[in-house]
Amino acid sequence: MTLSEELTWRGFVNQMTYPDIKALDKGPISFYWGVDPSADSMTIGNLAAAMMVYHFIKAGHKAFLLVGGATGMIGDPDGKKDERTLLTLEDIARNKAAIAEQYKTVFAGQPFDIVDNYDWFKGVGYLDFLRNVGKHVPLSNMLGREFVQSRLGEDGSGISYAEFSYSLIQGYDFLTLYRDHGVTLQLCGADQWGNSISGVDMIRRIEGGEAHVYSTPLIINKATGKKFGKSEDGAVWLDPNKTSVYKFYQFWLNSDDEGVVDYAKVYTLLDKEAIDTMAQQVATNPQAREAQKTLAYEVTKIVHGEKKARSAEKVTAVLFGGASVEELSEEESVLLAQEIPTGKIGTTLVELLVGEGVAKSNGEARRLIEGGAVSVNGEKALEDSIVARRSLVKKGKNTFIYVTE
Repeated sequence: MTLSEELTWRGFVNQMTYPDIKALDKGPISFYWGVDPSADSMTIGNLAAAMMVYHFIKAGHKAFLLVGGATGMIGDPDGKKDERTLLTLEDIARNKAAIAEQYKTVFAGQPFDIVDNYDWFKGVGYLDFLRNVGKHVPLSNMLGREFVQSRLGEDGSGISYAEFSYSLIQGYDFLTLYRDHGVTLQLCGADQWGNSISGVDMIRRIEGGEAHVYSTPLIINKATGKKFGKSEDGAVWLDPNKTSVYKFYQFWLNSDDEGVVDYAKVYTLLDKEAIDTMAQQVATNPQAREAQKTLAYEVTKIVHGEKKARSAEKVTAVLFGGASVEELSEEESVLLAQEIPTGKIGTTLVELLVGEGVAKSNGEARRLIEGGAVSVNGEKALEDSIVARRSLVKKGKNTFIYVTE
């Protein structure tokens, strides 16, 4: 399958400056893609574009992955209703380093170079930038940007000169990479189209060269019609300190039947045969949620590694699939303990239920037990007793207490 065919089949086709997507089948092309270091982690919104980048690398194109040390000092205003709060230099340095590490994880085994736009901006003087770059950029182009129009409109909050100039900075990134590394293509998300085009125009006006932009569409939750990528807790992060491995796995496991196959095309490296099997599973036996299980494991494996993906899979089986807590390794036991309330071995059921807030009083706890609402390791507990070994206490379908040492 050619790259253009792969991108089309997986749903990675949106706006592009190429007259024909088959231009991507020639090559190799040197391209770049970057993430704004506004946080110390990428989200699964960034991951969608990253997976598109992966296919470009796999097809033999040369990747330059950018961390925005310079652009991070201003903050990307695109899509933002209000002026961003400036990050400290320490925050930017930390965020850059964290995103670079995530590049290394997501693109493990693939060739790429990491570049930082602060490296070429730190020596550029203001007057030099105005003479050598600003002189070539028509003000009408900058005023025409959608984010500028929305901020300057009747209900807009206004825009600073710094954020207004953001597209100039990003355009200069493209110009520099074009000059220094022969980069002729920028990959971006759909929301970055306007900023990316500024680089194409800058290369044409200043160097007389030809450059292109290729964007991936926003991923839409077909069940809700809204932008895909948020949980009840907000954004889904790649950093396990922000979104735990278990919660990350659960997010994908809870995917809707309407979208699970499309999500697998975007967020996994499974081939067409494997994804066709997933589609068949959804069509014939959606209750088993086999497609969701495959999706959850595959995406978690890419982001957190195979071992942690297996751990999340096993913990989920203990909580919802009838597997025994005795089967958990020490690392998996820790993972489970981070996600649900825990109690000590040697504690009575009543003490556990009250202590973890499952019941408000000893009397209510006893009534729950006597009514058959409480189970220990899958067996209904009909009387109060001491929990003497590692166990999973469950009330109803979704309330758990992990009893451990």
